[in-house]
Amino acid sequence: MSAAEDTIAGPKRKSIGLETVLDFLSSVRLGVSLLCILVVLSMIGMLIVQQNVNGFDAWFVGLTPAEKTVFGALGFFDIYHSWYFNLLLLFLSLNIILASIDRFPSVWKGYFKEPLVAPTRGWLLSQNDNLSITAANTSEALSIVNEEFAKAGYKPSTTESVKTEYAIRPDGTKDFENTVERKATVVFGERGRSNRLGAYIVHVFLLTLFLGHFVALRTGFDADVRMVPGVKSDQIQLIEFNLDKKERFNVQLPFSIECTDIQQTLIKADGEIDVSNTLDWRTQMRIEDPDYGTFLADVSLNSPVNYRGYRFFQAQTIPIGSARTIKLELTPANGGAAKLVDIPRNGTVTTDDGFVVSFVEFQPDFTFGPDGKPSTRSGDYKNAVAVLGVTSPTGERQTVYAFANKLADNAPVAAPKLGYRWRLAEFEKSPFAHVLSIKYDPFGASFVAWYIGGFGLMFALAFVFFFSHKRIWARVEEKADGTAEIVLAGHANRNPFGFTDTFKALAASIEGKLSRGK
Repeated sequence: MSAAEDTIAGPKRKSIGLETVLDFLSSVRLGVSLLCILVVLSMIGMLIVQQNVNGFDAWFVGLTPAEKTVFGALGFFDIYHSWYFNLLLLFLSLNIILASIDRFPSVWKGYFKEPLVAPTRGWLLSQNDNLSITAANTSEALSIVNEEFAKAGYKPSTTESVKTEYAIRPDGTKDFENTVERKATVVFGERGRSNRLGAYIVHVFLLTLFLGHFVALRTGFDADVRMVPGVKSDQIQLIEFNLDKKERFNVQLPFSIECTDIQQTLIKADGEIDVSNTLDWRTQMRIEDPDYGTFLADVSLNSPVNYRGYRFFQAQTIPIGSARTIKLELTPANGGAAKLVDIPRNGTVTTDDGFVVSFVEFQPDFTFGPDGKPSTRSGDYKNAVAVLGVTSPTGERQTVYAFANKLADNAPVAAPKLGYRWRLAEFEKSPFAHVLSIKYDPFGASFVAWYIGGFGLMFALAFVFFFSHKRIWARVEEKADGTAEIVLAGHANRNPFGFTDTFKALAASIEGKLSRGK
């Protein structure tokens, strides 16, 4: 192509190559922008109730049709599982990895492998914190500088440097035959050098958090299991959320679970079993595993149980009043002293006169249903009754209803049975069943993400912003008249104003000792 053609065509446009793309992907500006977007999306997830949160159904009903349509189309009801949220985490992770690869070698070389221990006089004087001091002689200056550096916590290291000065000829050229060697000694001290790695520690914990979230999302699931004392099952109900609808289906477990006991610790023993009157819920269960044997577990409100990647924790109760234990008062029909009998839920006891009494059922608000069987009108303790199965020493078996409320002696249900009047004297309140929420996390990804990644990130950020790398240099050079010049300079990558006070105090201490030495 001729020069004229070159002129007509104009300058060639710079092509976008792999290096340009990598520079963009590893840029700090891109990383900060992605983090800001992540914060905005996380705030949306906090402000808009997510569909896997209790109470979402009622909240969703209160939205306008437009809000339901827009929020649903944008995936705001399940934003942490949306495709764009996970794509953002992937893109941000790539930026963090590339930025670390791009910048870590220079940081390692500049501050660890080959730190700046002997800078020039001009470089020292260009620092914000610098001071020039005159000393009587070099040896005294070095002794005081080393002593003060060590006292301030800056372990001193000494480096010798030689500077050759040339005479200048009349024509302005250097006279290599007439030279003077100027010797200088640089004392260097630093504190908190590891702070230079703080950004990369933050990167590691961020990636741990992102990776744990991704693995937990892909391999785990949430489920519910209803725990009724005495009931054994090897299946759980897996939950799939579809806006205001929760779809459940059974999933086979590799082990069976049997509820052995449930307990509710009440603030007021005579109060109801609602949340406002509760200190703690407790569920005891027996896990029978064909591979690992039997395992007893106790799940409390603040004490979940982990087993083979399954995390059991309290979710809710079925608030139908029941009883964990009952105390019966047996009064002989022909007169005599009453006796008390304690029976646990689903338990059986034998009295001293040979009666076998089984705790069959508990009805908090007793009534007879249309089929003539005992039932309850509500879940409240309004007319508590314990349904008992009693076998006499002669083998006669009857169903007995022991009422908590005082009944008239002529009431049919209060009539003596098997020679006794039966009354429910006391009972320990307990719900009919507990619902345990199960989070399956086979690789412990959630633990890694939230505990290692989350807490590690907090400590790493505190390490980065509340500590700093401080460096101080003292260049001691002997002058032609035998005196010595000390050029002090310092630098800190965090809290420069605080470091200035430290530098001034160190410089004043050195000056004070030098002046007293004179």
